[in-house]
Amino acid sequence: EVQLVQSGGGLVQAGGSLRLSCTHSGYSFDDYAIGWFRQAPGKEREGIACISRSDGTTYYGDSVKGRFTIVSDNAKNVVYLQMNSLKPEDTAVYYCASDLIPFDGHNAGAWGEYWGQGTQVTVSS
Repeated sequence: EVQLVQSGGGLVQAGGSLRLSCTHSGYSFDDYAIGWFRQAPGKEREGIACISRSDGTTYYGDSVKGRFTIVSDNAKNVVYLQMNSLKPEDTAVYYCASDLIPFDGHNAGAWGEYWGQGTQVTVSS
């Protein structure tokens, strides 16, 4: 059974940094992708970053490009989302998810076979 367990998140002031972790288990092969999504109250879910576990290819949404970094530690089966220069508009519940192929700006809406439990990130102004 595939499981994704998230850690990290919390409250930070604008301009600060946070790191989210997604520990994944249960895959019997190496060719899959881990992505990060977020959903703010009253807004649609947004796919913000994705990494291919097999070749390290990454994707970033425009709203986080240059501020967030996704990294995969394949030895530990952990994917990190390093979030820098945080803004109040980054406030949302953040989820990690997995699927067989990475998402990009075109397929994020239907992406994600397995999901983490979600974690709140709040950025104060």
